[in-house]
Amino acid sequence: MFDVIGKRRWFFLFSGILTIPGLIFILLTPVTSGAVGLQFSIDYTGGTTWEIRFKDQAVTADQIKAVFVAHGINDAEVLSTSDGYYEVQTKTVSLGTPPPTPEPTASPAPSASAGASAGASAGASGSPAASAQPSPSPSPSPSPSPSPVPSASPAPSGSAGTGTGSVTPSPSPSSSPGTGQVLPTTGKFGEMATALQAALGPIDSQRTLTTVGPVISQELTQQAILLVILGSIGILAWMTFRFRDVKFGATALIALLHDVVVVVGTFAILGTFFRVEIDALFVTAMLTVIGFSVHDTIVVYDRIRENKARHAGEPFEQIVNHSVLQTFGRSINTSLTVVVTLSALLLFGGAAIRYFVLALLIGIVSGTYSSIFNASPLLVVWQNWEDRRRGRLPAGRPARRSAS
Repeated sequence: MFDVIGKRRWFFLFSGILTIPGLIFILLTPVTSGAVGLQFSIDYTGGTTWEIRFKDQAVTADQIKAVFVAHGINDAEVLSTSDGYYEVQTKTVSLGTPPPTPEPTASPAPSASAGASAGASAGASGSPAASAQPSPSPSPSPSPSPSPVPSASPAPSGSAGTGTGSVTPSPSPSSSPGTGQVLPTTGKFGEMATALQAALGPIDSQRTLTTVGPVISQELTQQAILLVILGSIGILAWMTFRFRDVKFGATALIALLHDVVVVVGTFAILGTFFRVEIDALFVTAMLTVIGFSVHDTIVVYDRIRENKARHAGEPFEQIVNHSVLQTFGRSINTSLTVVVTLSALLLFGGAAIRYFVLALLIGIVSGTYSSIFNASPLLVVWQNWEDRRRGRLPAGRPARRSAS
């Protein structure tokens, strides 16, 4: 029989090897002001996200990024999606909000003097602007008083005796033919839209344009931290109540901390060397990992509680070791099915969810490991310390006999 609990120091050492490098990079994040460590997306730093698709399907993300760099936006990140769109993210430049789509309205109302002059000369010039309805007779019927209401059809320019020039409509923003959304023509964003189309061809459609301000990003950061803290406190409280012992809840929480450090530390390393960012989906992934890890830990702890009643009088280490081995197959099989699914999503799911799936994959593997090789051994270490403190276990003496 494999002695998992007896080899707990080796498992603790392996956990230290997994967590310490990532923890170092996490701590370097505030020290280096983000140059090393975690890289946050615009969800937490503020900025603009723009999703566009070109008519020329041969356009690449590197070509789009080169246009942004040529116009002084060096931090622009361009990601391709599975449906042909490119997601452009920038932090240092807020590209702003595009102007609203112009509504089809009638021509602007002329001034009172212009309207009176137009009405006075209507009979002489025969301008159709004197009436909104077409007249069946060649000569228009005289109007008792000039009406300031504009005509449904624009008045032709150069009408005799009007004393006014033609009304020139203001240039409207170009619209994206694929979705009908408006492509801006002013400001930095308009400059980039023009530059991209000049360099890479027409933009076929614009799907989203989102700007996150610093206030919103600060609120998202606070909410993310609050969610993780409240989730951890809830897990601690429920497991303490369920197993009638604070040791079960506390050791499960320590195992969760191990999983969080492994996932966040991995992304801190990836962010340092590959500029991988964490976004709002990352918090969702972390909460999912926490729930899955606790699920595995509860399965082992529930078997420990049952075996304590069935094998009363046996050393606690031996009871825990039996419980771990009895649930080992179930834990591995459950996690393996999830790992296979996440691996398929990672390979074929597209760039939009790639790092979300990666965080889940790392967290599920780490959570399975910590539930078996960290949480239960920590429970034994705590129980042995209590037994020695209360005199139920001699100091320096092992708590269990060797397993056969």
